Amino acid sequence: MKNELKLRWLLLGTFLASVGNSFVWPLTTVYVHTQLHQSLTMSGIVLLFYSGTNVVGSYIGGRLFDKHNPQKLTMFSVLAEVVMMVLLMWQNGWPAYPLLLPVVGFLNGWLMTMLNSYGTRIHAHDGRFVFNMLYFANNFGMMIGTAVVGPMYQATHNRVAPLFAVTGIMYLFFLFVVWRCYRTKFAGPKRQKLRKAKGEKLPSPNMAIIWTFFIGIAIIWVVYNQWSSNMSVYMTGKGISLSLYSLLWTINGLLIVTFQLALSWLNRIFRNPYHLVYFGLLTFALSFSILLFARTYFWFVISMVVLTLGEATAFPTIPSIINELTPLAEKGKYQGLFNGWSSAGKAVGPLFGGLVIGAASYRVLFIVCLVLALVVEAAVFFVSHTTRKKTTRF
Repeated sequence: MKNELKLRWLLLGTFLASVGNSFVWPLTTVYVHTQLHQSLTMSGIVLLFYSGTNVVGSYIGGRLFDKHNPQKLTMFSVLAEVVMMVLLMWQNGWPAYPLLLPVVGFLNGWLMTMLNSYGTRIHAHDGRFVFNMLYFANNFGMMIGTAVVGPMYQATHNRVAPLFAVTGIMYLFFLFVVWRCYRTKFAGPKRQKLRKAKGEKLPSPNMAIIWTFFIGIAIIWVVYNQWSSNMSVYMTGKGISLSLYSLLWTINGLLIVTFQLALSWLNRIFRNPYHLVYFGLLTFALSFSILLFARTYFWFVISMVVLTLGEATAFPTIPSIINELTPLAEKGKYQGLFNGWSSAGKAVGPLFGGLVIGAASYRVLFIVCLVLALVVEAAVFFVSHTTRKKTTRF
């Protein structure tokens, strides 16, 4: 039995889970509204429940990772995903679909937390490199999945059962990979309890930085989700086609691949990971200042490029810092909390944007997003700058 999981198998698992995830949630709004004949408000509620259970799954998965055999926990979640895909193949009408989808959300949160937590136990590579590659694999899978799911949905005459069948087969392959390649030495709950009993407690400076990241990432995802929810309506209202809006996400995926390759090189130059977070959050905020003046498609592309640069710099670096600041006995717990807070921001984002647009305008929404991103930047800089030297690294 191996001491630790090979990075290549972890990246393959992350890629497969991401593709499977992107086969489910992107079509929910269209499917619920056009095929199940429900209102857009009801579609939003279904997605809200999906994201809400994703938060719960992330938290529970992280807590269990620290106390039980991670391979068995991962196999359970993947096997349960296969079962859910089979159920959704046969029961995808109303109200079966909105009742089963939150279960899928719970399992996706659980599974992604397992994969992230496995990353904390890989010591053959630098922690920042591991999390950069995990972020790359996740986004590459999402790019492939979202590019394929639309044409497949049209080719199957707007039926979701074939999509769930393909996803189920993919998860079956993933289950085999987990069974064969995810066998690592497991310390067990007794050893973990012993470590805690010896006083391995999270220091206050570590806690301050970690919780600033948690709240900050939730706000950042509220802001980010305006691109995937309300921006499509805004851009089409300016005469830009939906296909050109979709092209922005292809650009986003390609740039993430490019920027991640560059980041692996930059990590060797910038030894302080906090500088990458400061740069990423500031760049992220800058993208919304560009939207205030965007009138043509060219400026929307520029805004997406700047947004992606900030995303690719800050998003994978934050969990790697959290990994360094948490003890071995609680790494899974805090990676689960990070995923949970991210999912919470994703859940609230579309509703938040809709309320601001309804009460004011898109321009006001962009200003609010800019201000929120700058507030997160200031909070992260202040807390980490004043407490970083007092932290304990694990």
